[in-house]
Amino acid sequence: MLRENGELLTSIHKMLDICIVIFSFITAYHLKRKFGGLSVEPNYYLVLLITVLLSLFFFRITGCYKSYRTQTVLQVCMRTIRATIGILIGTIVILYFIHEQQLSRILMLLFNGIEVMMLLVVKGSIYYMLCRYRRRNYNTRNVLIVGTGGRAKRMLSAIQRKQSYGYRIMGCLEAFNENVPENAMLTEQIKILGTISILPLLLVEEVVDEVIFAADLSKIPSINNYIQFAEDLGISIHIVPDFHIEKIMYQPAAASIFIEEFIGMPTIAISSTPQRYSELLVKNMIDYCGAGIGLLLLAPLFLVIVAAIKLTSKGSVFFIQQRCGLYGRTFGLIKFRTMVENAEELKKELEKNNEMDGPVFKMTNDPRITPVGRFLRRTSLDELPQLFNVLKGEMSLVGPRPPLPSEVVQYEHWQRRRLSMKPGLTCIWQVSGRNNIDFEHWMRMDLEYIDNWSLLLDIKILLKTVKEVACFQGR
Repeated sequence: MLRENGELLTSIHKMLDICIVIFSFITAYHLKRKFGGLSVEPNYYLVLLITVLLSLFFFRITGCYKSYRTQTVLQVCMRTIRATIGILIGTIVILYFIHEQQLSRILMLLFNGIEVMMLLVVKGSIYYMLCRYRRRNYNTRNVLIVGTGGRAKRMLSAIQRKQSYGYRIMGCLEAFNENVPENAMLTEQIKILGTISILPLLLVEEVVDEVIFAADLSKIPSINNYIQFAEDLGISIHIVPDFHIEKIMYQPAAASIFIEEFIGMPTIAISSTPQRYSELLVKNMIDYCGAGIGLLLLAPLFLVIVAAIKLTSKGSVFFIQQRCGLYGRTFGLIKFRTMVENAEELKKELEKNNEMDGPVFKMTNDPRITPVGRFLRRTSLDELPQLFNVLKGEMSLVGPRPPLPSEVVQYEHWQRRRLSMKPGLTCIWQVSGRNNIDFEHWMRMDLEYIDNWSLLLDIKILLKTVKEVACFQGR
């Protein structure tokens, strides 16, 4: 599935833009030199370097990498044109001040024309490709709206007019009235699911990406508790502004609060997940590159492990188990099989021997584990197939470990915030003692990782993971 939110696509987008700038300049240079003649002055390598650096600057400040989900194709085109004009003017001004004034004006106009044409084609193609995928219900985000009045209806109308943005309305909640008739509808398509009192239940039991408060917050009893609950789960919150916003005086415990445009309407957004988009971009690039390179390098080891499993026990080589990923989305986690075929059936008989508190099951001498499986687990080699999950975009190299759906059901609401970041192949828990850490401490370690996330922290965890595996190999 394409994830236009960020990450891999935006990084490819940036690289494409720079490649287009370089290609356009080189093409314009050769065309001018072949058909119109060109002096040897100025230093064209220097001119190209200046245009590339200015491109990085102007593409960013003009909003060219803003989410396409919240823009029209006209806005995308206008931002692109503004950026290219800025690059052209900026290049001329810089060359003037460094006394490189022999640059051909025809060359620069030709470069600008080729650049604009190619950028518009590429960006337009990306835009329409994303729209097409969202119309097919790929890359959608589930939205729950609190409110049934005029403000909520205006927000609903804005979302429905922009179906290509990929927002799916789950329904609305009545913010003030305590009684809602069964099967009540706000519009012909949008159902009133109940009152705001069931909001915590919906956030826990359903996959919700965004909550929009489109009602008079000052009149909603215990409004801070509802916002706090959503924040604890790591779910993004949008508040449609009103003149009473200052009266609730809500102070987020872990989230950041900022103004954000949503479907063309200003909202106050509260998010407890990292907002450092540039670093998240690099994280995703590292994930995809690392997983791809890892699978290529480890292919011989995979063959050895596959042979060992096949020769020593019955059953399939891989064990695919349903786990919870980002915001509770389920996916099939891939591992090398380390247990006997009927392991899940035998688990019920072993529940009394669980050595972990909380909803997680761990047992030191688990009789279901095969001899080869025991070695694979001790060396963490059974986790290697999850590199496929990373390539599919379901996991990251570093992040909270993906829990079982049966475990998530037993979470306290604050513990569910660990689902607000993509799960990882390794995490702080795995390099800090694993089973020697109690369940609550484990959960708090994951939340601390989310709140203090950085690329440096990911690198440290990856290095510690390699060290742990290497230390075992040396014993």
